[in-house]
Amino acid sequence: MTQVFEGAAPTRIVFGTDGWRARVADDYTFENVRRCADGVARYVVDRGEQARGVVVAYDRRFASEHFAMAASEVLLAHDIPVAFAAGAVPTQMSSYEVVERGAAAGIVITASHNPWTDNGFKVKAPSGSAAGPEILAVLEAQIERNGGGPIERRPFADGEAAGLVERFDPFPGYERFLRRTVDLDALKAADVHVLVEPMYGAGAGWISRLLSGGRIRVTEIHQERNPFFGGVNPEPIRPHVDEALGMLAGGGYDMGLLLDGDADRAGAADERGEFIHQLQVTGLLMYYLAEHRGWRDPVVISVNNTSMAARLGARFGIAVHETAVGFKFIGPRMIETGAMMGAEESGGFGFGMHLPERDGIYADLLLLDLFLRERAAGRWPVSRALEQFHELAGPSWYRRIDVHVDRAVYAETKRRLLVDLQEAAPTELAGQPVARTESLVTGDGYKFFVADGSWLLVRTSGTEPLVRVYTEATSEDVREAMLAAGERLVRGS
Repeated sequence: MTQVFEGAAPTRIVFGTDGWRARVADDYTFENVRRCADGVARYVVDRGEQARGVVVAYDRRFASEHFAMAASEVLLAHDIPVAFAAGAVPTQMSSYEVVERGAAAGIVITASHNPWTDNGFKVKAPSGSAAGPEILAVLEAQIERNGGGPIERRPFADGEAAGLVERFDPFPGYERFLRRTVDLDALKAADVHVLVEPMYGAGAGWISRLLSGGRIRVTEIHQERNPFFGGVNPEPIRPHVDEALGMLAGGGYDMGLLLDGDADRAGAADERGEFIHQLQVTGLLMYYLAEHRGWRDPVVISVNNTSMAARLGARFGIAVHETAVGFKFIGPRMIETGAMMGAEESGGFGFGMHLPERDGIYADLLLLDLFLRERAAGRWPVSRALEQFHELAGPSWYRRIDVHVDRAVYAETKRRLLVDLQEAAPTELAGQPVARTESLVTGDGYKFFVADGSWLLVRTSGTEPLVRVYTEATSEDVREAMLAAGERLVRGS
């Protein structure tokens, strides 16, 4: 029997913790990318900033360069000059170019660490940070107003011929920019062997190139373009990086440095192939800036990040500020407080002396510098440096799970977790009394602290029928008990 389908209503486009992401050829279409670009264009025009231009960049995902060109054609129709990446580049390179050029905004076509089936649309503010809630609210309203109406376009080739398009390669300028705050020559001179895992992403070749020409030995895997990302999500966490961890465990390397699909997230592993989780990296980078660089400016972390930040802050006299999840909150707070570092639980790190936006390449270079300085102080290999770090910063047994809920009962699950818990919060978790309960600033969950300082965070999703459960505990056993308690809480059992 023939079925007749009515035309679908325009996709409702909502920017999440970092941009809008969707499945290619489903909601992520050329039409919807043009709608997003039209929102950016009208935002720029309304502010009278067309002459400043917009930076457009893209990653290695399927058709990213074509989606970037489609977005550029909408900008060109509004007589907005476009600085267009000459090839796939890490997301933070657009942030660098926006700042370097004084551009009105930046657009990046990337879905970061999402599954290979997705693509996305990120917006950068003039500061180089992720566009904050106030900018995104204007963009979303403009996109909604336009609905499915026609979008003006000017052919890319026509704009290029008119001198409105400049193709850029960010590497030379970025290397110069790095050298202001990182001693690349000292890193190059180190007698160590580093394994780099870029996960087939836009960061492939960058660390190797930045460290080339010296004594350091860099082995980089998965450098070729592979939009399938080898069949894993390009997120630098286990199990996606297990191949690299296995290589490290085989011997011959001093450490591993990891990147996600668009290279704005960082990760690391020790010489034995032991994964250094994201909360540990937050603590290590804060320790590096305080202990080895002597800095005492504030630090901004997301609410689901490590308690080590508070302990290190107390030790070094550093103010620590918490925000909601996402760099669209962390970046603006970094600027507001003059922070030296911003960190989110998912492995994104920004730096006040660099960019108020995530930069996995920069973060990895700082980790390399940290461990080389620890070696000079007699704390080597990396596994030993980690042990001594935790003697200072305290324990951090971290894990996150996603609890998937049947769509039919998700609304009731959210109501139970967000409303009922106000009156009936647990008094005990993992055999310990709950010392205090905090409501998340975004109103989408709660964080529970038990007597020994371990915590459990339950956070509902606004886009999928799932609940994220996070914990940071004082031991492996407490961690697993907290996660099990969190899952029971979600399922109401």
